[in-house]
Amino acid sequence: MTASYPYLQRLWKPGILLVALLFSLPIFTIASFIIHPTNEVWQHLLDTVLSEYLVNSALLMLGVGIGTLVIGVGCAWLTSVCVFPGKRFFAWALLLPLAFPAYIIAYTYTGMFDYAGPVQTWIRDTTGWGLHDYFFPEVRSLGGAVTMFSLVLYPYVYLLSRAAFLEQSVCVLEVSRTLGCSVWSSFYRVALPLARPAIVAGLSLALMETLADYGAVSYFGLGVFTTGIFRTWFGLGDGTAAAKLAAILLMFVFVLVVIERWSRKQSRYHHTSNRYSALPQYRLIGIHAGLAFCACFIPLLLGFLLPAYQLATWALETYAYMIDISFVKLTLHSISLALGAAALAIVLALFLAYGKRLFSSNTVATSIRVVATGYAIPGTVVAVGVIIPFAWIDNSLDSVMREHFGYSTGLLLSGSLFAVMFAYMVRFLAVSIQSVESGLGKIKLSMDDAARSLAYTPVEILMKVHLPLMKGTVLTAFLIVFVDVMKELPATLILRPFNFNTLAVRAFELASDERLADSSTAALMIVVVGLVPVILLSHSISASRVGS
Repeated sequence: MTASYPYLQRLWKPGILLVALLFSLPIFTIASFIIHPTNEVWQHLLDTVLSEYLVNSALLMLGVGIGTLVIGVGCAWLTSVCVFPGKRFFAWALLLPLAFPAYIIAYTYTGMFDYAGPVQTWIRDTTGWGLHDYFFPEVRSLGGAVTMFSLVLYPYVYLLSRAAFLEQSVCVLEVSRTLGCSVWSSFYRVALPLARPAIVAGLSLALMETLADYGAVSYFGLGVFTTGIFRTWFGLGDGTAAAKLAAILLMFVFVLVVIERWSRKQSRYHHTSNRYSALPQYRLIGIHAGLAFCACFIPLLLGFLLPAYQLATWALETYAYMIDISFVKLTLHSISLALGAAALAIVLALFLAYGKRLFSSNTVATSIRVVATGYAIPGTVVAVGVIIPFAWIDNSLDSVMREHFGYSTGLLLSGSLFAVMFAYMVRFLAVSIQSVESGLGKIKLSMDDAARSLAYTPVEILMKVHLPLMKGTVLTAFLIVFVDVMKELPATLILRPFNFNTLAVRAFELASDERLADSSTAALMIVVVGLVPVILLSHSISASRVGS
């Protein structure tokens, strides 16, 4: 394809390599600290809190893994092959908790169930009990964090599991029934093993999001790697020790990535028929229908309906003095950053994905694969990996300018929005690349050949042929990146310029000051914006069955 356009070979491939090198810089920076010499602060962390970080992170991942698996896989199976009251509603509504960032649901439930919250206050007023007269589970605990994360992250497992169940061959399921398998044994012995790669992929995403969180674990006072990085960086003022903690967290993430990619290479199957019929539907009646309804309703109630109601109640109480000029400014900051990051991500994704289509090169494919790993990296790690080289560049440039020209350049990179946008690209470019690659993959190469026969250049083919055909894919990628940036907290918290806030940062600051009701307006705005891609996803999985 590129033989007729040698200039593409000279410009496009080096451009792809340059982009890959730039956006992998934070990852390589953090990884280099694994072999960096230790210091007194690191030795202090090793002797005191590092074991706590390891244990708490492991227990948090174990608890969230079990919770998301049970809820996600169970609800996916029920809404795929069972018939019970409310099935059609639950099929898409179970994705709604995905609109809630973990830190927002943590603030909400703490406000509801803390000692001074409405639930415990009502219990004391009704019964006359005092502080030590009754037991109530502590929300701000490891168990509370596991519950919060499970409620908002199970949709990752649900989404991929349901898609896998809907794609399974009817023939296989029918054969299992003829061999004497009941509904439940067919699920355990046939459907579940076939869906295992998709389930593991969804579980990996949920665990990555758990490791990436800072707002919820910080508010709950848990000692995990993300809180440790912040404490070491801002509390102890030691960037080297913080980078070492980030490097260990990076190793956790890479293990999850390896497991997820390994799972995708296993247990593959193919359709055995060209005819696609509806999946067998098992009608549940009586107590079984009631249990299925409750199994789907409870995660939706606890993960979306109840916290959304509480946020709306607080917002109605506080909007009169919380929605002012400063709130409008925060909203504009968040929206402008999200729009800019989403637009830039789409442009870069088109550049990279189309370059991969043009050049059948292992170098290009590897470069894009490196860029696409950024989404798995926690925002805290990305922020540390960005600020270290940017601060070095700023300090070096400032030193040279002072020495030769007597002029201070200040923090051109690390002290500006450039660092924030760069971190967003490292973190979320993978989302847009995957979506754009998926869209391009559905366009046959014969259409490229036809366009070239009409004297179209590769750039013209992209703009006039491909883009009109993948408008939906591009829009979906744009919206997902937009919402991810709106929700992003740790990277923004570390890298934002002085006196520059977003809705996520403001909600975190107010919640940290125990002004939970006041944080509701900012939190509710983030949730409302997050509903847009969730609705799109719900429609996509409903139509995911081939031939339906």
